[in-house]
Amino acid sequence: MESELPCDVLVIGGGVVGLTTAVVLAERGVRVRLWARDPVERTTSAVAGGLWWPYRVEPVASARTWALRSLDVYEAMAARPETTGVRMAEGVLGDTVLDDVGSWAAARLPGLRRATAGEYPAGPGVWARLPLIDMSAHLPWLRERFLAAGGAVEARTVADLAETGAPVVVNCTGLGARELVPDPAVRPVRGQLVVVENPGIRTWMVSTGADGALAYFLPQPGRLVLGGTAEEDAWSTEPDPAVAEAIVRRCAALRPEIAGARVLEHRVGLRPARGAVRLERTALPDGRVLIHNYGHGGGGVTVAWGCAQEAAALATR
Repeated sequence: MESELPCDVLVIGGGVVGLTTAVVLAERGVRVRLWARDPVERTTSAVAGGLWWPYRVEPVASARTWALRSLDVYEAMAARPETTGVRMAEGVLGDTVLDDVGSWAAARLPGLRRATAGEYPAGPGVWARLPLIDMSAHLPWLRERFLAAGGAVEARTVADLAETGAPVVVNCTGLGARELVPDPAVRPVRGQLVVVENPGIRTWMVSTGADGALAYFLPQPGRLVLGGTAEEDAWSTEPDPAVAEAIVRRCAALRPEIAGARVLEHRVGLRPARGAVRLERTALPDGRVLIHNYGHGGGGVTVAWGCAQEAAALATR
């Protein structure tokens, strides 16, 4: 059986963090098997808006380092957007003062500048050119890249880390780590999105209102993704019609043409939040190597490659 084939490293979790970790390991010549409960199209990562920017991921200093390493990878991928699903897109980080962005980003994003009143009438904002990832294209492409590097994917649910037989196990289970490890520090932060027909918007925008409500729109191929919410400890994955209406209303306040856009889809994802990302090497009870790489909150896409590189180094040292 395929599941009995030997491997050097077993990666558990088929979202963007698990896939990137598996790709990095496989492309370094390691025999890698990936166990995933769901196909990539049904993971939490598939619901992500896909804008590169550290959001709800701690610790901040480490997240910025991982994000910049990931930025290098995404910039290279953006040369082939139709294949990778990654492109560089311009937009506004609303309610943000340029000086508050910090040198960590300014040094790598030379196009950062203050947004004009026409670009963001609501107040201070920063104009930026950032990676925008179409997850519906990017995740399947990552899976194929992993397979092309010699990796193997198996649909499997893991109830106990002890049942894994590989000499090295990498735990990238996100919110699933709450029960699997178990780690009660991992908590859901519910995000709801509304996908509409794009009425001609080419730039993205992220805004936080005076009441703390989040509003953003992200132009993806053939659609416009509207968000969003950040409800802590909320487990429901069913879209809330009232929340959806509020999301459209907040986004239409930023761009009025959104109000009449036809709704295509509603999405809900549970971000795997934690006080700090757990990225460390430890051991299973029988002495086999265990690497944890989970708890990335709303920044999984943003920090995926930086974390994958670090996790791979821990797994192969």
